[in-house]
Amino acid sequence: MSASTGTDDVVQVRPLRVRRVAIPAATVVLIVCVIAALLLRRTSSGLLLTVSDQVSMVGIGAVLAGLILLTVRPRLRADENGVEVRNSILTRQYAWSDVRGISFPEGASCARLELPDDEYEAITAIQSFDGEHAVRAMRDLRALRRRIGQLE
Repeated sequence: MSASTGTDDVVQVRPLRVRRVAIPAATVVLIVCVIAALLLRRTSSGLLLTVSDQVSMVGIGAVLAGLILLTVRPRLRADENGVEVRNSILTRQYAWSDVRGISFPEGASCARLELPDDEYEAITAIQSFDGEHAVRAMRDLRALRRRIGQLE
C-alpha cells in the first residue's frame, strides 16, 4: 500500500513520489540493458560480444534496477505495541516506551523517531517531498500515540 492508512489501531505509511519515479526508472534501466545486450553483438571497433557478455549486461541491468527499487522499500507501521521502521535495508522495531518523540525537523528530508540518549531513527517512509501525504501521516502517527497514552 502506498498511502497512509490510519485506522484506529494501525498506521501504515509508504512514500508516494519515490515509488512514482523509482519503479519506471528501474524498468527503463533494465530494458536499456536488455536492448543493449541484444544489439551490441559487434561494435564498430571490431569487438565481438559473446553470449556471456550479453548475459552479464542483462545481469548488471537487473542489479542496477534492484538497487533503484530499494528506494521504494521504506515503510512505517505503528500500532498499540510499538513502531516498526523499515528503511531501504534495515527493519527496526521500537516499543512506545522507547520512543521519546516523533518529529519532522525544519529542512529535513524525512521524519524521525526521537529515542533515548539523544538518538533518533530516520523514518524514510515519511518524506518531505510527499507534501500533504507526509503531513497526514505525521498527524495519524501522533494521534495513534495519543490514543494509546504515549504522549510526547
